[in-house]
Amino acid sequence: MPIIEVRELTKSYRVYRKREGLRASMRGLFRREYTEVEAVRGINLRVEAGEFVAFLGPNGAGKTTTLKLLSGVINPSGGTATVMGFVPWERRNEYRRRFALVMGQKNQLWWDLPAQESYRLHQQIYGIPEDHFRRTLDELTDLLEVTPLLGQPVRELSLGERMKMELIAALLHSPEVLFLDEPTIGLDVIAQHTIQRFLRQYQERRQTTILLTSHYMKDVAALCQRVVIVAGGLVQYDGSLAGIVDQFSGKKIVTLQFAAGNRPEDLARLGTILETQWPRVKIGIARAEVPRVLATTLRDYAIEDVSVEDPPLEDVIADLFHQVS
Repeated sequence: MPIIEVRELTKSYRVYRKREGLRASMRGLFRREYTEVEAVRGINLRVEAGEFVAFLGPNGAGKTTTLKLLSGVINPSGGTATVMGFVPWERRNEYRRRFALVMGQKNQLWWDLPAQESYRLHQQIYGIPEDHFRRTLDELTDLLEVTPLLGQPVRELSLGERMKMELIAALLHSPEVLFLDEPTIGLDVIAQHTIQRFLRQYQERRQTTILLTSHYMKDVAALCQRVVIVAGGLVQYDGSLAGIVDQFSGKKIVTLQFAAGNRPEDLARLGTILETQWPRVKIGIARAEVPRVLATTLRDYAIEDVSVEDPPLEDVIADLFHQVS
């Protein structure tokens, strides 16, 4: 039995449409116009225990709405879902004690208090025994290297430091399922790398089931083997990270290093010129044409070096989002 099972899950909202102008605003006081917005249109998803799954999609695709549904924050318009055998929107205390939700743009720690004070409050809320609380806190602060910051007010911490503290708060009760919504948003490269490393190590140790949304493909590449892509409120892809490139990218990037003094002018016939830093040229070539183009290139030009690679994952994902939006 999967730990997360979603069937035909839907969520729609009534959104007030405000007309421009004073007269329209006055009329809106007595007779309002609404638009129905379908945030989630019928998602089906199965996640096994211990999986680390990336949940991707363009802005407005329904990712955060789905996480809110699975964590019981909001109720669905239709469909069913179970997490660890619980229906999330029933909001049973037994369920609340077994999952955690971290949203990169929301704070759960008291702003003016040191994080350690908020952690004590979490201990009381979740009924965590003192020995388990101390052991878990020491483990998490050690992995994230934030022990000296526990006594510092949260408002004085950097964005990256606050995100580490938020993760600790979410994991103090050792949840079996963790929902992460943009945990590295706005962080610098070093902070992103630190949190990626922490999540990888923690998931390997605890085998926690994690559902991650992120717009940073480096997060996905570093952490997840399975990717689910949603757009327009529907699942558009569910498979491996490598499979995205194979299925949705129709080209390869060929880098040619020309011999000195040999600068041909007819390279556009080979494919799409992506970058020129002479004597090195990058060309986009249709996958099926790569063998023929390489044979022609090596025959007609003096080449010192050649490489063939897939396009960057960010580009493939962006193209996919554009296709399904």
